Amino acid sequence: MASPRWHGALAVLAEMRRSPGATRAAVAQRLGLSSGSATDITARLRELALLTETPAAAAGRGRPTTVLTPHPDGPVVIAVDLRHEDWRCAVAGLDGRPAPLDAAPHASREPERAVAAIGQAIRRVHARLGDQVRAVGVAAAATVRDGRIVQASTLGWGPVDLTPLGLPGIPLRIDNDATLAGVAEARGGAGAGASTALHVTVEVGVGGTLVVDGQPVRGATGAGGEFGHLPLGDRRLRCPCGALGCWDMTVDGRALARHIGDPPPRDPRTYALAVLARTDQTARAAVDRAAESLGRGIAGLVNALDPEVVTLGGLAAPLRAAAPGAFADAFADGLMTFRRGAPPPLRAAALGDDAALHGAAATALDAVLTEESLSTWARLRGA
Repeated sequence: MASPRWHGALAVLAEMRRSPGATRAAVAQRLGLSSGSATDITARLRELALLTETPAAAAGRGRPTTVLTPHPDGPVVIAVDLRHEDWRCAVAGLDGRPAPLDAAPHASREPERAVAAIGQAIRRVHARLGDQVRAVGVAAAATVRDGRIVQASTLGWGPVDLTPLGLPGIPLRIDNDATLAGVAEARGGAGAGASTALHVTVEVGVGGTLVVDGQPVRGATGAGGEFGHLPLGDRRLRCPCGALGCWDMTVDGRALARHIGDPPPRDPRTYALAVLARTDQTARAAVDRAAESLGRGIAGLVNALDPEVVTLGGLAAPLRAAAPGAFADAFADGLMTFRRGAPPPLRAAALGDDAALHGAAATALDAVLTEESLSTWARLRGA
């Protein structure tokens, strides 16, 4: 429980984050605050450079209104998305909206070089913004346990230490990219409003997470959500993770290439997009097989996890759309009988390729919007 000094402030900042662009009056109404209390709290937050009020878009006659936005001199977080082919670095204010600043393809498959390049980008942001940077969040296309990469099978990496990406005295949050994309979709995307949201994404393999009340179910060590390594595939195929029969191997670009008879693609995601755009019979048959596997696997997850809504990220929604009949039949056939009358809705993810960046920013902001962190910020401001 926050102290009286910060209780109202944290509530207002959380609402600004939950509903970017909200007016002071709307925030007060949602929080049950009087007009006077809302005015006092926002005035205090302006003094601390935590928020500001900017004119809203004109909406006819009457007194112009203002919306709550992050203060330009206020706290920010750095968000990083470490993907299979490249990385991106962004900065986000207290509303959690990441603004990309830097990006580059991997210069090599050596993890040390990727970590060094990302670290340089983070330090450049810190050099420019100084004490405004209050946390760093990293989304990694890898299995993450206890805040460290233990395996990035599609990159060919084993254990990789990402702690060099941290900044002195500043929290560093590292998590799987699909997990963070699921958090972002559940909090402010296609799963917003659901207390229990299942996120399933297809990139190179399958990933995802179950989000309950805005928090991912990470498991005992943080490595939960590796849905792609459920043994739902062909046991004759060994996955780069080391296991046999992984679901991963049946739904992405590697599976499409295998069905078509092409060699394994260097970039399975780009290859998959090209196949999904094709209309020839060979490509259509391959897409049907992948869509069937996707539908069947999601049905199994629904049976096991009982979500209120399912959000589909990455290539999952395009794959479903490319073979709707095959997907729908497999999904329905895989559901337990009692679920078929009212299955959870399946929704295309709303945040697109930026979902993991949004999630990395959200996780970093979780470390910033605390009483301890805001008290530190107030001391830096001399308040």
